[in-house]
Amino acid sequence: MLTDFSALSTEISRISNTRRVGRVVAVSTDSLEIAGLVHQARIGDQIAIMLKNGTELGGEIVGVSESRARAMTYAPLDGAAIGNPVTLLGPAGVHPDVSWMGRIVDAFGHPMDGRPLSQGTASASLRQPPPEPALRKAMGARVSTGLAAFNSVLPLARGQRIGVFSGSGVGKSTLLADLARGIEADIVVLALIGERGRELRDFVDNVLGPEGMARSVVVAATSDQAPLIKRRAAWMAMASAEVFRDQGHHVLLLIDSLTRFAEAHREIALTAGESATLRGFPPSVSNLIASLCERAGPGTFGKGDITGVFSVLVAGSDMEEPIADITRGVLDGHVVLDREIAERGRFPAVDVRRSVSRSLPGVATEAENAMIGKVRRVLTAYENSALMIQTGLYAKGSDPAIDEAINLWPKLDAFFAERAEDGIEATFERLASLLETAPGQAGGYSSIP
Repeated sequence: MLTDFSALSTEISRISNTRRVGRVVAVSTDSLEIAGLVHQARIGDQIAIMLKNGTELGGEIVGVSESRARAMTYAPLDGAAIGNPVTLLGPAGVHPDVSWMGRIVDAFGHPMDGRPLSQGTASASLRQPPPEPALRKAMGARVSTGLAAFNSVLPLARGQRIGVFSGSGVGKSTLLADLARGIEADIVVLALIGERGRELRDFVDNVLGPEGMARSVVVAATSDQAPLIKRRAAWMAMASAEVFRDQGHHVLLLIDSLTRFAEAHREIALTAGESATLRGFPPSVSNLIASLCERAGPGTFGKGDITGVFSVLVAGSDMEEPIADITRGVLDGHVVLDREIAERGRFPAVDVRRSVSRSLPGVATEAENAMIGKVRRVLTAYENSALMIQTGLYAKGSDPAIDEAINLWPKLDAFFAERAEDGIEATFERLASLLETAPGQAGGYSSIP
């Protein structure tokens, strides 16, 4: 029997036979300075520091001057001292493989379950430019999501990038898991950045479940880990998705959360000497988010696509805070989860009025767009008059639009909570039937091309 050693041969070929070594010349609480590597070190290069007790401490170069290189480490600097030798390892690559599906890996592509994990033969860098804009395909057709709200009024197209904006405890993680299970895709890459360690196993086993996990690669960096690792986890997930995309797959990329990615970068940038200007965030955070999000989306002709879902934490539902504002400007739509909706028990707690899918109107038919427009008008009419309705000040018959909204609003609210495993067309048929119950609207939306 012939054995395929191509993966092993590839790994061996990546081992360098030379190493540059410098020395630690200064140590602080969050970084250290190194002499002897300034002519070889580059921003983002990995290093290994040998401590006097024989243990090795990993890190990355975050700044270079004429005489010294500044580095941050992946673990606390306890035990680091002047004179410790520092080995320059160079840039770190990413080598994902489809055999990673069903596995949890860390920000370095190492297994977190103790079992062996094969490295792929394809190689990608953590930070690389997106495909050339002129060579990229347009967004594709709608994909079924398994959720009525997203199959109808907030459609998601293949290669689209959307943001999920949410406060804590509003059902964000559950929604992401529902999308991971329900969206039509070949491979799901899920980055969990800054999550509590005790919740990782629960999320994988109970929230994502065996069905979702079977086609997923989970990249995890827990809340106690260094900012370098949290930031790297997002890049690791994106680079893995790009490798799978270039192999022709449709990849669903879920990053939870973009806010923690930006917060990790803030710590690194401030340590490297950058000033804070955007409510504590450095100026580079805007380009950081844009460059990450732009890497998702449609691939070039002949390759696959990355459909991206990025969660954003908004404290106090402040949609104008820097990360939320930057993210809205670079994505193809945003979904707002509302705490009041969650508190009355409707999940997913999507505020349809404040949410937008920029794949519309192109991905829907004329009849479907008419229904979507009708839904939005009904929601607006009801919510603009909600105070009068709830306090009994509105008299039935005063305004036909409000009468219709009072009739339809509870039905629509229940519809947005429905599962939709039967597909997009069936979802619109149920919505058409629902809208026909309004006075004067019978038969108006029954034709679905």
